[in-house]
Amino acid sequence: MSDSQPSLANDARAERAIPILDLGEYLAGSEVAAEQLAEQLRYTQENVGFYVVVNHGVPRDVINHGYAELAKFFELPDAEKLKLRINESTIGYIPPRSTMYVSATVHKNTKKDLNETITLARERAPDDPAILSGIRFVGPNQWPEGMPEFRDAMIAYQDAISKLGIAMLPIYARALGLPPDYFDQYFTEPLWWTRNSHYAAIEPEENQFGIAPHCDHSFITLLPISDVSGLEVMWPDGEWVPVNPVPGGIVINTGEFLARWTNGRFLATPHRVLMPSQDRYSMAMFFNPSPETMAVPLATCVTDERPVAYEPVSMLDYMSWYMDTNYRRGGGGQQE
Repeated sequence: MSDSQPSLANDARAERAIPILDLGEYLAGSEVAAEQLAEQLRYTQENVGFYVVVNHGVPRDVINHGYAELAKFFELPDAEKLKLRINESTIGYIPPRSTMYVSATVHKNTKKDLNETITLARERAPDDPAILSGIRFVGPNQWPEGMPEFRDAMIAYQDAISKLGIAMLPIYARALGLPPDYFDQYFTEPLWWTRNSHYAAIEPEENQFGIAPHCDHSFITLLPISDVSGLEVMWPDGEWVPVNPVPGGIVINTGEFLARWTNGRFLATPHRVLMPSQDRYSMAMFFNPSPETMAVPLATCVTDERPVAYEPVSMLDYMSWYMDTNYRRGGGGQQE
């Protein structure tokens, strides 16, 4: 074990700070850095579930352009945004008060969330087999009229952030005692999409949030850190810890699908977004494998002390259950 892991562990626990992982040497091709990074990742995912990456290769101008266009979209009149209302593929605009995370186990959520969102799938050609077959969550995307830069900015962001997700797969595999290319076979037709949200500076009711305490459904989630605070992570002892701005940082966390796949070894950590004092925007990528991928607990995560705890489930089925449970009918789910 490298000297970097105990330092990371002790600092994170003592300071209640989200660990920061530097990807620079790894992305430059260092095998030593890959091994050290895998050790650090193993600790963060087994004990915190969240971390921030720097020197990650995602161009800042791509992120900034995405945020700028997103702000313009949410400035449109409600009537224009509602033309793109979320459809049967769960793609499109979701008005405020359309979600309530009843699947959460760490908090009794009783009020509908105040964020508004536009979900965008991985952009595909109109004749893509997944679109033609009607698979949920694959599109086609709904794009606003009169915003010529919005589509290009969102696709450029998705392309850049998904490349980071792909680059992290060998590190996750190493961290789990698997061959570096283990996860490649499951990401040939990834079911990732982005949840692009706006949190207006409005006063919430009691027990109401921008997004209430919840865990993500995903394999992993990637999110450029906003300059406007609001995101908080639940520490293992139940304390809420803010994700403080890190210049150029991208926060990554385990989703429930990966938690099931690792038999609970990698933590899907609860988090929430408080209402901000000024407008806040986010572009969260739920980085998911191909729809038919089954989360069967990995052999490296099953022991006598940790017997199999989860039934196998496919990515598509789990994602559908999650959305239908936590999203209202008018927001793409089945919740009343």
